[in-house]
This record gives sequence, C-alpha cells and structure tokens, in this order.
Amino acid sequence: MTDRYASFVQSGAGRALVKRLGLPDPPRLRRHTPGDPLVPGPVLLGAATGGRLAEPVGKILTAAGVELRDPAAVAEAARFGALVYDATGITDSTGLRQLYDFFHPQARALLPSGRVIVLGTPPAECDSPREATAQRALEGLTRSIGKEFGRGVAAQLVYVTKEAGNASDGPDLSAGSLTSLESTLRFLLSGRSAYVSGQVIRVGAGTAQPPADWDRPLDGQVVLVTGAARGIGAALARVLARDGAQVVALDIPAAGDELAAVANEIGGSAVQLDLTAADAPTRLAEHLAGRHGRVDVVVHNAGITRDKTLGRMDADRWDQVLDVNLSSQERINDVLLARDLIPAGGRIVSVSSIAGIAGNRGQTNYATSKAGVIGLVESLAPALRGRGISVNAVAPGFIETRLTARIPLALREAGRRMNSMSQGGLPVDVAETIGWLAWPASGAVSGNVVRVCGQSLLGA
Repeated sequence: MTDRYASFVQSGAGRALVKRLGLPDPPRLRRHTPGDPLVPGPVLLGAATGGRLAEPVGKILTAAGVELRDPAAVAEAARFGALVYDATGITDSTGLRQLYDFFHPQARALLPSGRVIVLGTPPAECDSPREATAQRALEGLTRSIGKEFGRGVAAQLVYVTKEAGNASDGPDLSAGSLTSLESTLRFLLSGRSAYVSGQVIRVGAGTAQPPADWDRPLDGQVVLVTGAARGIGAALARVLARDGAQVVALDIPAAGDELAAVANEIGGSAVQLDLTAADAPTRLAEHLAGRHGRVDVVVHNAGITRDKTLGRMDADRWDQVLDVNLSSQERINDVLLARDLIPAGGRIVSVSSIAGIAGNRGQTNYATSKAGVIGLVESLAPALRGRGISVNAVAPGFIETRLTARIPLALREAGRRMNSMSQGGLPVDVAETIGWLAWPASGAVSGNVVRVCGQSLLGA
C-alpha cells in the first residue's frame, strides 16, 4: 500500500509546503540491506562516572567495525551515526545532570536515521532506592529524545543485568549476557530497527551463542512461522530465510496457494493446518518431529480480527479471535514443550499488538487476546529460563498491510501520522525485530515486549 502523502513530502514542492505549514514530515527511514555497515557514521560513546558497561561496549563495537569517538575530543561540527551512553554509574538524582552534559551538545549532531542508545541497570537490581530512582528516570529521557530529535532518529533504553558487565571471560552466564548485549546493540544500531523507537529492552542472565557470521545469524536453525502466507507472516519467512533459517511456513488450507508460493520462494516447507482444530497441536508436533527432529524457534504470528463494539458483538466473534490469537498459542506451546521438541537455546516469539497495550474501540476481543499474549510472555519467560528457552513478544503498531488498507481514509492517516516517525511501518520492520529475538545470540533477552510502532502516541 502506497503512502501518497509521504511520497509527496519527499518532493521539492512537498518539502516546501510541509515546512511552511508545519505539517507532519515523514523521514526516509534507513532499513537493512545485507552488506550495509552497522551504522552510517562514527559512534560517540560516553559514560557516567563509574559506569560499568562502556569498556565492554567499546570492545563489542570496535570488533564490529564501528568507528568510535571520544566525547572529550569531539570537533564542533562532527556528525555521528549514533550516540551511545553508559548511564549505569548514575546512583542518585543529582547524577542525572551527566545526561544533559552529554546529550545537550550533540542534540543536532546525529545523521538522519541515527540512533541513540542509553544503557542502564534494571531498577530492581540497584543497591539503593536512590539509585533505582535515577535508573528509572532514564525512561523519560530516551522516550523524549525519540520524540524530539526527528529525521528518523530512534532512541532506546537498554537495561543490562549487573552480571553481564562483570567479566567477559567469566562463567557461561555472564558470557551469554554479553553476547546478548552485542546482539541487541547490533540490532538497535542497524537499519533492522528502523521502526522501533522509545523502547525499554532488558538484557538479563542467560546463555547465548554468537554466530559464526553475523550476516547469517540463524544458520542451522529450524524456524516455525504461523500465518506465513501473506503480510507480516510472509515478510517474516523471507527475513528468517535470508538470515539462514530453514523455515517451516504454516497457514490455513484456504491460503494454500499463497503459502506454497512463499515456501517455494525461500526454499522452505509449507504446512497447511487449521490451528484451532482439536488435533492441530499433535499433528504439528508429529510433523516437526518427523521432518526435523526439533524446532529451534516458534513464531506465533497467526491472528485474525472480527471487529464489533462489545455490545454488538456475537459470541462467535469473541470465541474465534481468542481461540486463534491466544488459546492456540498456549496449546501448541504445551505440546511442543511436553515433547521436548524445543531444545535448550530455543526461542518462542509471539506477535501481540499495541491494541493489547492501549485497547481499541471496536476491538475488545482482539485487544483482550493480544494483552493475553503479553501475559503469556510474562508468565512463560521465568518458567522456561531453567530450560534455556527465551520467550518474547513484539507489539506492532500501524503496519502497511492489506488489513490496514481497508481502514477508512481518515483513520488510516491518523494511524500513520500519530507516531514519532510520522508514517506507517512495513511488514519487514516487524520481521526484522522478530528475527533479532530469534537469534541464538539473543538468549539472555527474555520476557520483553518490544513495540514496533515508530513510537506511537497510543499506549505510550
């Protein structure tokens, strides 16, 4: 679906009109192309006094080929691809002044589609209430930067467990956390995160395996994608296959032709199955066991809408949406986990929605199901930590698909413009985010709900 307004804004006449009238100005976002450098310019790396992550982060970025700059030696007219700040040394509210001292001089120094990443300590792990207060304050900073800097700049806060920064040669747990910090930095700095902004991401304790090739981080992985025939699901299948995965694409029999086309395009396999059938979990488990012996990553993408206001909604609309969007995920997880088909190092990624965070008129059934997906992640993540399986969710905002193309024009334009990027996202934006969460290197990233919404004003 074409965003004609965004196309017009890129023209000479459009730019002049937008500037004169103060209209929304959708920037041209930097998206990932294989072979691209991680960032389009040098990275300015700063740290609060006593920060514990600047040194390991510097080593990670240098090894990734990033040119680092020191804030003490910055030329006045310097431009940067990213600003990265280690705020873990801030232990009380007075120390927050160090954030101003770092970011204020550089507020206009970022290149278009630049990145801002602030690293902090999870407030629950802080040594005192004052430190926890200061670390929680970082959320206001990053979310405001995401709304202020413009030009496609994305800002994120990454809370990193204290264990991750203690020793690069320490126990497997710390090494795994550092590997997941690297995977998170690589995702957030790259064009893969084009439509992700204003997010809080937690890197905890866990095992993770760095890839032999960061351009193919899913080599050797068997990945199941439900709802893969079209839209976000088809983009998912393509991105995961590009990253090296052997993709098992699943959808309902009615979408069989489209499903087969996607599977053939990526060299994957197609499974036609109605996930609401009573025997669907067993049949799926038997197929995966017989063909692959396991499934390393399960992506629950299948979903439907049956919109009506609650007072006008019949019971079938409620039941169908809850069954497809939520209950089928629970049933499939139960069977795959009970049969040990998801091994240690496995990943479960579910697709939620900002409707599950903010609610939406006429979508009580859908919002309930998508909030339930968040509950599934929050409850399963600690339960599966001991098995080495991570569980996360993505929550898309307005994404340009055939479904959103049917929305009335006024509502569609509001959905596109009511975010920090002033435009809708693309299916590939959701796919790239799920791909990162699926990487073996992301094992210490678990229990997160990452919004892919351009920092939507809804539910902010």
